[in-house]
Amino acid sequence: MDHLIEGYRRFRAETWPTERARYERLAAQGQRPQTLVIACSDSRVDPATVFGAGPGELFQVRNVAGLVPPYHPDAGYHGTSAALEFAVRVLKVARIVVLGHAQCAGVQAMVEGVPDEAPDFVASWIAIAQSALRHVPHSGESKNIQGHCEIEVLRLSLANLLTFPWIAEAATAGRLRVEGFHFGVQSGVLARLEGERLVPVV
Repeated sequence: MDHLIEGYRRFRAETWPTERARYERLAAQGQRPQTLVIACSDSRVDPATVFGAGPGELFQVRNVAGLVPPYHPDAGYHGTSAALEFAVRVLKVARIVVLGHAQCAGVQAMVEGVPDEAPDFVASWIAIAQSALRHVPHSGESKNIQGHCEIEVLRLSLANLLTFPWIAEAATAGRLRVEGFHFGVQSGVLARLEGERLVPVV
């Protein structure tokens, strides 16, 4: 915790003086982010860092593997779906970005099995993407299979977004863009999903 407290002190000494007006404006006017980012909880992939965004710019949802579940309103606990509803229907964001990444442990668990230490919730959560594994080649290097699965899971989450009627309607009307990206942890390269391939952003 000492390391985090030191980080806060640097924030107060170095960042707060230059960003104070922005925070005060956000406090007075409320948030109006234009982009919702759905990303993995992985500590190496921070959407604000990857996109160079400041306070108030991104509404973020982070979960294991950055998954979007299909639309299924019921009495269950739906943290990701609740965030989607708030961002689209209340904040009226202009775009939704699903950000996948390389070396995703959630995707690895889909391919190789859930760790024994995480039996309560992880297995049922990643089962959301089970259908994506039907498109995975059964031969080849494990690294290539992992990378292929990461793209398939990204594609599945994008498809699941459009099962939410108010997302599909806004996208069809042109009020909302839905896009997928993939970040290379080792390379630092961000790529956009375009059809069947990832195209590096330059």
